[in-house]
Amino acid sequence: MAQDPAAFAHWPPGLHDELLAHVDNGCVGTTLLSETDRVRVWHLEIPVGGRFHFHRHVMPYFWTALTAGKARSYFADGRIADTEYFKGETRHFHYGAGESMAHSLENIGDTPLAFTTVEFLDGENPALEVPASVRL
Repeated sequence: MAQDPAAFAHWPPGLHDELLAHVDNGCVGTTLLSETDRVRVWHLEIPVGGRFHFHRHVMPYFWTALTAGKARSYFADGRIADTEYFKGETRHFHYGAGESMAHSLENIGDTPLAFTTVEFLDGENPALEVPASVRL
């Protein structure tokens, strides 16, 4: 992953090192609720002021916001984006062969954030490993 160090100058200290250490983390939620040969269903909770660690999306997936709130994403290319979510909002993503997206999500609102994410394991990339510690 080629990076321009200047692209991360505006990030909080230590965040870029965390990205490098976890760039291939396949845990896209806090708990893996269910897994079959076709899908993984995740739950993600981020308390007010909390941040969900860096992780990489490689599979087609969608998420649905279970709560309304506001978050800041730190992306592997150095971008930072703030987003407001509404309850029930759903977004779909697709990554072709060799494509992916790595990011971290910080809750900058005044309410806890919760999402359900569904990954489709029949994508063009191999699924990333998931440790037993996140499985329900």
